[in-house]
Amino acid sequence: MRQGANLTAGAGVLLTSRYLLTCAHVVNDALGRPVLEHRPPGGAVVEVAMRTPSMVHRRRARVAYWIPPRRRDGGLPVREKRDHDWYGDLAVLAVDRAGDFHGRPPEWAPMEPGQKLRAWHSTGLGSSFADVRVKSLDGAVGYVDGEPTGMAIGPAYSGGPLWSVDAQVVVGLVTGHIMPPVDPVSGRPLPYGSQQIARRSWGISWQAIQEELRAVDAAGLFEEVAAEADPEDPALPLLADLLETVMSSPEARRERARAVAERCGYAYPRDGSGPGNEEFARLLVMDPRALAALSEVMRLQDPSATERILQARLLSQVPLLLSPREFDRLRSQLDELPESLRARMPQAMRAALPLAAALPGGESLDETLTSLERLSGDSHGDPTGPRVPGLLRVVEYLAALCNAGMRARLRLWSDGVADRLGIPRSALAERRSDAEEWARMQGARTAPLRVLVQVQTLAGADRYQLRLWCDEGAGPRQVSADGERVYSGAQAAREVLRALESLCRAADPGEHRPLVEALVDRAGLNLPIDEWETDDPDDVVPAVLGAEYQVVVNCPELLRRNERFLPDWRRRWRQLDTGTSLLFSDAAMGPREIYGTLMDRADAVRVSVAVPAGLREEIVQVCLAVGVPVVVWDRAGESQSAAVAQMDVVSTRELPEGVRSYRAKTVHRPRDYPGRPVLAWADADRTVPQLYLAEPQESA
Repeated sequence: MRQGANLTAGAGVLLTSRYLLTCAHVVNDALGRPVLEHRPPGGAVVEVAMRTPSMVHRRRARVAYWIPPRRRDGGLPVREKRDHDWYGDLAVLAVDRAGDFHGRPPEWAPMEPGQKLRAWHSTGLGSSFADVRVKSLDGAVGYVDGEPTGMAIGPAYSGGPLWSVDAQVVVGLVTGHIMPPVDPVSGRPLPYGSQQIARRSWGISWQAIQEELRAVDAAGLFEEVAAEADPEDPALPLLADLLETVMSSPEARRERARAVAERCGYAYPRDGSGPGNEEFARLLVMDPRALAALSEVMRLQDPSATERILQARLLSQVPLLLSPREFDRLRSQLDELPESLRARMPQAMRAALPLAAALPGGESLDETLTSLERLSGDSHGDPTGPRVPGLLRVVEYLAALCNAGMRARLRLWSDGVADRLGIPRSALAERRSDAEEWARMQGARTAPLRVLVQVQTLAGADRYQLRLWCDEGAGPRQVSADGERVYSGAQAAREVLRALESLCRAADPGEHRPLVEALVDRAGLNLPIDEWETDDPDDVVPAVLGAEYQVVVNCPELLRRNERFLPDWRRRWRQLDTGTSLLFSDAAMGPREIYGTLMDRADAVRVSVAVPAGLREEIVQVCLAVGVPVVVWDRAGESQSAAVAQMDVVSTRELPEGVRSYRAKTVHRPRDYPGRPVLAWADADRTVPQLYLAEPQESA
């Protein structure tokens, strides 16, 4: 579905029971991006309509694998008016609650010249089929010609299956169509001449799809072999005996086996037959979510039997904690969280799992959740009763950071899983209380000590005037003279370090290092203050300001010149942990478009800017002037800065430390970390001193 419209962008085909294959340009179209955009869409979610003969199931899906369109010479991007066909252009989508959809993935076979194929419009209307024949295979591209009568492949057929009518298999995906020539004035199609191509389209062959998926380590999606239960699994005989006890009648066994098959995405025999107890038990130790699905089915009917089945789960290494429905619902709710909250999940994991030797992790959120599912539980309550699993504890801690609506949805999910597992409400309430107390401590934590440095640049290179204040929490107190002395960068570093050392001596044990807040005017936003380094030959160790201390910049001038945005600034700051993060990376956007976007996105609390210099400075100033409290950019980089990209995965609260860590890496690994990240940080809860700006020439 296209974003914000009740229209289809294209089609897709089930690759497995849970993954949908389509074209990358279809996803771009659905998200409102340029159709041939090659950059990954990140954690973007699209809506898909999965059709059966009698029903349409609407689901959310997210990009699991991204293979962008690329030119035949391997270059990027594809040029829409110059490149008539291209390679790549595939996207694999993970579908939420796929277990509720009972469609079966088709079989696949290689594309070959001469095959008679059929394609359908993305609306799925039976009358929309277009019959074509494979005329040639040119590398990854298969050219197909349509019949002279009936429907022709056109817009919104992309991503759909090319179905072999004779073999009843899928041999590729529809990708593009050679459109008829148009009148240059009216834009209307011109009639075909006898020398023009008629009804020619092209698609990606199954052979090419396999090669592309293997290249991104997704081969397992189409190379799945029939899984078999380990005959030595200790849970297998116990489960077979339990099934014999709790499902003594074949009718009860068939009914529950059918329900489990539906939840796990398996086809079920239409003749009414069902598995025996041993066959059913093998499924429960073969599919990681089958046993959870069975307990979900049985909980209301036979709670005591469900508890015995769940105990048998502890004997096997295969079964996971969640059923397919529970996993998909959790994944969907996490997708709906603001990016700033999702970025705090590692923080919630550390707090929720203090006894874990190492935090579970993975390259994707799915892998992280699966690792969490395998953790045992613990509780301060009844040691003989079921314990609260690690995943539920993490969800409770994450929920405690959310607003009321999101918190309620996550807690309802936790309640449902706890009920299925037979976990006492008192045990879950205990963990919920722990999470609430932790969240209160996060919100009430004292602000770090800070040194404020007003920096003015004088005529000539490396010449500055400074005023310094220290703030131990009661507000700024000036610790420098009138600020007329002129410093080099090295001398300025020594002055700032003296103030920092005085704060460190007075700090409580365990106190974090003070923060350095540089107060600058618009022209000073890109000053290399974090690179200031002392040059005293007697120093035993180097002293690079930004490598040792969190250094941020603040430009009060911009807000004071636009005081109508002061309420917006304070409101955005209050939403720092729940607001939206934006990335401005389109060099075609000017200050007016940035202003309009920020007026539209009143919930934006953080902006990353990754565009060429010049435009970058304009965008940064617009963001700060309208009250965005946190802005990140790379003063050394052009567009697509690696430093900015690395900061995107750091939670907003942790950005000062994330930027400091990156700056430290530039000291000993400059080739690997060439960026010069700048963090503008305007804390609305802390005051800045009244600044008196002198004209540079007065002290030049």
